[in-house]
Amino acid sequence: MTRIKKSEVIGRIIEALRDSLAVLEKAARAAHAEATHESSKAENKYDTRGLEAAYLAGGQARQAREILESIKVYGSLQVKEFGATDPLDLSAVVELETAGAIETYFIGPRSGGLEADYKGSEIMVITPQSPLGQQLMGKKTGRRWTAKLNGSRIDYRIVSVS
Repeated sequence: MTRIKKSEVIGRIIEALRDSLAVLEKAARAAHAEATHESSKAENKYDTRGLEAAYLAGGQARQAREILESIKVYGSLQVKEFGATDPLDLSAVVELETAGAIETYFIGPRSGGLEADYKGSEIMVITPQSPLGQQLMGKKTGRRWTAKLNGSRIDYRIVSVS
């Protein structure tokens, strides 16, 4: 594994969260405008356009609050450097081999599934609560195991940890 600066990875995660927030805020403004626009006024008791737009705007506002909270959490995250003999925990960067392909993951406190670009490579955020995160927690570099997913067996190997 190329030496990865976790402070830069976290910076990229925060940047990806801010990008998501900007898109979401724009969509929320559009949904709010739709919900309050004169054309969304119900024409009869079965017309629910305005109500649907209001629900959408409310959901987007909740999502925006969650992203803001994630930005705050990542901004204050304490990182740990891991060696080959250290068990995996929060803030580990893990290279994991599956079916001959190597993927890089960051074990973070929130925003699982988020992908952040780091020097031309994608690092996916996973949480300790996710199925893969649960399997990784406490394991060490070199560890191999097999897991079942949707009836299929998947072989894993931890290539490196930092």
